[in-house]
Amino acid sequence: MKTRWTKLFACGFMLAFVGCTAFLALNPSGNGSPSSNSLFTSSSFSASISPYRSRFNNLISHYFPNSTSSSIEENPSHGKEIVSGRAGVFPSLTPTISGSIKNQTKEKPSSKKGGSLENNSTNDGTVLQKNGDILIAENRTSIQIPAKNSTGSALSVEKKGIDQTNIKKNETAFKGNEVTSNSENETRTVSQKKATSAPAVPRAELKNQTTAGSPNNLKTEKVHAGSNGTLKEMEDLVKGMVDCDIFHGKWVYDDSYPLYSEGSCPHIDEPFDCFLNGRPDRAYQKLRWQPDGCKIPRFNAIDLLQRLKGKRLAFVGDSLNRNMWESLVCVLWNSVKDKKKVVEVFGRHEFRTEGSYSFLFKDYNCSIQFYRSPFLVQEWEMPDSDGRKKETLRLDIIERSSSGYKDADIIVFNTGHWWTHEKTSKGRDYYQEGNRVYSELNVVEAFHKALHTWALWVDTNVDHKKTLVVFRGYSASHFRGGQWNSGGACDRETEPIRNESFLSPYPPKMRVLETVLNGMKTPVSYLNITRMTDFRKDAHPSVYRKQNLTDEERREPERFQDCSHWCLPGVPDSWNELLYAQILIKQKRTPNW
Repeated sequence: MKTRWTKLFACGFMLAFVGCTAFLALNPSGNGSPSSNSLFTSSSFSASISPYRSRFNNLISHYFPNSTSSSIEENPSHGKEIVSGRAGVFPSLTPTISGSIKNQTKEKPSSKKGGSLENNSTNDGTVLQKNGDILIAENRTSIQIPAKNSTGSALSVEKKGIDQTNIKKNETAFKGNEVTSNSENETRTVSQKKATSAPAVPRAELKNQTTAGSPNNLKTEKVHAGSNGTLKEMEDLVKGMVDCDIFHGKWVYDDSYPLYSEGSCPHIDEPFDCFLNGRPDRAYQKLRWQPDGCKIPRFNAIDLLQRLKGKRLAFVGDSLNRNMWESLVCVLWNSVKDKKKVVEVFGRHEFRTEGSYSFLFKDYNCSIQFYRSPFLVQEWEMPDSDGRKKETLRLDIIERSSSGYKDADIIVFNTGHWWTHEKTSKGRDYYQEGNRVYSELNVVEAFHKALHTWALWVDTNVDHKKTLVVFRGYSASHFRGGQWNSGGACDRETEPIRNESFLSPYPPKMRVLETVLNGMKTPVSYLNITRMTDFRKDAHPSVYRKQNLTDEERREPERFQDCSHWCLPGVPDSWNELLYAQILIKQKRTPNW
């Protein structure tokens, strides 16, 4: 009998030990040891099961209210329409890490939807929404969620090689320009705390850098899955954009903008750096483009860099495309941790004199390039009757640098403004095809011929299965009292156009462009930014185009204004948000691209 009871006791003890071990392994508790936690969070398997683990965590929380969990919470931004008369709300889709949540307790679901989570709080803590379930979290800062258009959902994120202690140390709440670390009895800026697991990041970097994408902070297995919401939310956003005219909408006020701090980027040329040149107002930086029929994801620089790994993105066109190129370089540069690993491959620091430039982001092995080509066809010289050289424009030959970018993974073309200059608009003894120089040719017809040459070259030389081809439309100018070379001015403009009836007619050249694009074999994504830029008479450099004015420029500032290009940060940042949207659409249609 004694031997029998001994055997039964041993079997019972083993069964109890195995059961406890299995429970501790499956429960992602913040109180577990780092080694047991990393068992399920350091492999690629953990990334693949993360959508399902959140449901499993909720089940555990139901039976074990003191268990811990991790989530990503949305950090929505409030937008107020300024073009139309009514107020609207658009949530930012950029997530922030919420870290571990202590002492969760089961509560009855609140009947309130949206609104402030403060209104759903109890004496036990602040209510967090997660996939329709209500969790109570002690010592958490309340987050304002818009009453409309908010999903109220959160992402479950797998930490790789990070123990729960470090998660708590890196736990931050992002709000506007301030990064704060919150507890029940204190609120202080992160810069006031001593660095624990990672060096402090300057405010200019933290402003638009999500912790989920930070290379030296909390890491995810794949940024794509959670950069702007859950996978399903991202899929819904992309589906909504496919059949939506994202270029018809309005500019709305958003205090979370600009995408990078003014004065923070060293790669902005002087003519675009209105802050450096002394522009005193800032409201033009706080506007975000909102389409009427759908949402576009907020620009996520780390996510885009992940998608561009091993790829080349080339801008080809005039100085307005350089404006857009510098904007993208600054947004991406501002998001990376190690700025020394972002280099201009030729060592150039000024971007107006050479024909091409290229920034290499070493950690992602991707290049962001610019090729100067104001007409997309070849500027030419031929001998005149008196032996001198005559400048012409070859409407039948693509420009010289085309071999340098034809194999790029993304090419963003543009042309337009140089076709409005005196020589091109008059069209006398300037346009050439073969050996024939037209004594006179209408500029719209010449523009059509040039675009036909460009389209034929794209169809012949660019592999549309490998390359996303984008054409950015005409960017509106706002000279009043004259043109760019005859005293045109815009320096007193500090607000956008609010009444759509004051917008300019759609340019005839852009209708020609649409005709050409419709006849191409290669699918081209058309960034039709003409209307959205026409609203923005407030955002040009105007007199703030250079830092040191000459005596003549000081006496007559209205004669030397730039009402064509755009201040940075500013309007071109929104063009790049639309480009980001096109890349998401491309990757949805071509998953292996």
